Amino acid sequence: MRMLMTTALVALISGPSLAENWRDDYQVVKFGILSGENERDRIARYTPFEQYLEQELGVEVEIFTAGNYDGVIQALAADQIEFAFMGSSAYAAAYTATDGGVMPLVSRVQNDGSTGYFSILVTRCDSDLTDLASLEGKILAFADPDSTSGYAVPFYNLSQEITPDLYFSATPFSGSHESGVQGVANGTFDAAATYQTNETSGIVQRMVEKGMVDENTICPIWQSPEITSGPLTARSNLPSGLIAAMTTAVMEIPVKDPFAFKEMSGGDESTQRSWIEVDHERYQWILDMRDWLKKQRRS
Repeated sequence: MRMLMTTALVALISGPSLAENWRDDYQVVKFGILSGENERDRIARYTPFEQYLEQELGVEVEIFTAGNYDGVIQALAADQIEFAFMGSSAYAAAYTATDGGVMPLVSRVQNDGSTGYFSILVTRCDSDLTDLASLEGKILAFADPDSTSGYAVPFYNLSQEITPDLYFSATPFSGSHESGVQGVANGTFDAAATYQTNETSGIVQRMVEKGMVDENTICPIWQSPEITSGPLTARSNLPSGLIAAMTTAVMEIPVKDPFAFKEMSGGDESTQRSWIEVDHERYQWILDMRDWLKKQRRS
């Protein structure tokens, strides 16, 4: 009995110490960001967060970017990065690519308490394209094959009413949300799929703020049902101490570093107030939707 008690006591004392030993193997922690906007702006928005993490985690932190969503997904699958901010569909793609080797940690909570956002179709405000019916025979640009709001959700929901591949004259991928919206503004595309949280926060509003498009140039003409906000995703094979430290750091950033939190969540247009811890079950419907999309493509 005494030996059992001694063993338990040693385990209790050494447990926290062992949990901190992840720093020996992870002196540099990398997190990925999806290509929703151009690389320069992505890095600028997340640099204060990178600096905050270095203080909180006590190790070097690096931002990882790629030209498309799949680059970040494959980097997770190849153990080249430890964490990534992902949309719901990109998380589902990573879950599939790694045979369940990733896990969601936290997701966003907006000022109104909501934990979701919407896919929208946008056109030029000065065009006669004001609803889905007016888009027949036109060019609709999707963002990326692994984008939730830029492809999976709009394609799935539009397919309940029309056959997208036949209804539109073309459905190219623009490569990113910003590229799709910019293409509409320039006349390259008639419409584009992108996202917004509400009428004051979204990719269009952010592009207006950055001077990329003029105000009242781009207007939404269709909106999806609410989408579950995507998670900060971790590789499941990481040390539990590292996962816990990252989760805590992100959950606490609104209070500990309000500037970094504001920048990473959208700057002056941000409507995010905090984070909520999430699990895989929250995103299972996205995996089901992606399976449906794959079956449609095969047929």
